[in-house]
Amino acid sequence: MPIRLSDIMNHASFTAADPVLRAGAAAVADTQLRWVHSSEVLDIAPLLSGGELLLTGGDALVTASDARRVEYIRQLAERGVGALVVETGQRLASLPSSMVRAAEQAGLPLIEFRKVVPFVGIMQAINSMLVSESVAHLRRADEASHEMAVELAHGSSLDQILGVLAGILDATLELSSVSGVTLGSAGPNGTGPRTEGPGNAGPGDAADGPGSDEEPGHPGADGTVINIDVPVRGVPSARLIITVPADGDINLARVAGGRCVDILSLALLQRMPPGLKEVAGTALLRAVSSGSQPWRLQQLSPAAGIPPSATMVAVVVRTSTSQQLRVAMDKILKKSAQQSASYVDNAEVLALAALPFDGAAAARAELVAALEELPVEAGTMTAVGPLAVGIENAPWSLSEAKVALDLAVNGSLRAAARPASDTGGVVLDVENLAVERLAAQHLDQGARQDFVRQQLGPVLDHDARRNSQLLETLATWLDSGCNTAQAARELHVERQSMHHRLQRIFELCGGDPRGTGRLAALHLATRLAAP
Repeated sequence: MPIRLSDIMNHASFTAADPVLRAGAAAVADTQLRWVHSSEVLDIAPLLSGGELLLTGGDALVTASDARRVEYIRQLAERGVGALVVETGQRLASLPSSMVRAAEQAGLPLIEFRKVVPFVGIMQAINSMLVSESVAHLRRADEASHEMAVELAHGSSLDQILGVLAGILDATLELSSVSGVTLGSAGPNGTGPRTEGPGNAGPGDAADGPGSDEEPGHPGADGTVINIDVPVRGVPSARLIITVPADGDINLARVAGGRCVDILSLALLQRMPPGLKEVAGTALLRAVSSGSQPWRLQQLSPAAGIPPSATMVAVVVRTSTSQQLRVAMDKILKKSAQQSASYVDNAEVLALAALPFDGAAAARAELVAALEELPVEAGTMTAVGPLAVGIENAPWSLSEAKVALDLAVNGSLRAAARPASDTGGVVLDVENLAVERLAAQHLDQGARQDFVRQQLGPVLDHDARRNSQLLETLATWLDSGCNTAQAARELHVERQSMHHRLQRIFELCGGDPRGTGRLAALHLATRLAAP
């Protein structure tokens, strides 16, 4: 039987701390625990695997900003942490309401300890129970691995091999390639139809999983979903997706799934030997995304078909249809780039395109235009990074594209407030957002707000009092190069109305800024003024 949070809350070592559940009550009964940790580090989330009960004395939370506290909750919830326990007392008088709200919204159980107890006592008592459970899990996982090895030796299909594990876990399993092709599947009864067999998968289908071998489990409509990368010759080449029903044992699924990866790797090697170029392309983009050392990028680049000295550009697409969109993206890349590689990382499609040395800027512009015409799901956001010369600069192009997307998601880009076309999504050309990127990376939010207020205070106040649109008018006029006729067309107003608006803006801003140093300052302020 899995050990659940509801069981732990009644444990003697736990009740001694006078615990009170402050948020996430709906998840307590179903939350399964795998370990108990204690940490005062706010950046602990990437080091966790999901299912942990995290204890903290709250020392770091006392000095943290409200935004950082909320981010702490969000990161733990995204990582699949089972519950967070915060001890209150002299240092942290009470749990901040922002943390309680964030935990409730994220579905993360948040528990307050109102009495001081030694965390080590709780960890020893509860972890000893979890160790006993883990031993049983390992035994069953080894049994599954052995039975799957027997099926592999007898030449069984991927469906049959997966059926062994599915039967033991009482879960649904799917083994998928990088392009979304289902290589094998099995249901709780140990069997299941396969929509597309290995014969339909192209050689070299590589991983679309994250940098780690296992992703934390996350609740879904049909249960908790656990994703595990399956490598072939050291490079992730498929993903095992385990869907555990609500009453299933999540920890057993994690342990057994990880234990059986080698068997699945051998099965894939027999049925779908990966092509070097495709595998290297996946490994290259994973390395670029993680910011690997230049020597590693230069090592992988030639094998992926991308010259290390090439002029290249990174593309990032955030969408809920990443697998389907990647196919369309690859077609665009083949037309626009000399060489390219793409990779799916959860809800993001990452791509790297090597452009002609002569005319790289023009080729990049064509790529942006092609992406703007790509039909996508509503809400899809694409960013095209700046040109980067040499593979060692590819991580910079990728990170700049991600910065632009983050700014758009946070509402910090006026240009991203409306779709770039009628295709359903937004395409951001980061070359047009140099000011915003520079400010986001080198100015804190307070400094940006102060600057905007200093330059545009009267205009902002006028818009707030009269519900006018002077800020948008000024921004459009400045973006057009102070071309009044063009700005009027873009705003769909008469030229005379445009002149009247500008006259009012000049009065509020201290005169016509053309020919003065204030022009650049006003333009910068309008770019930094979030809608």
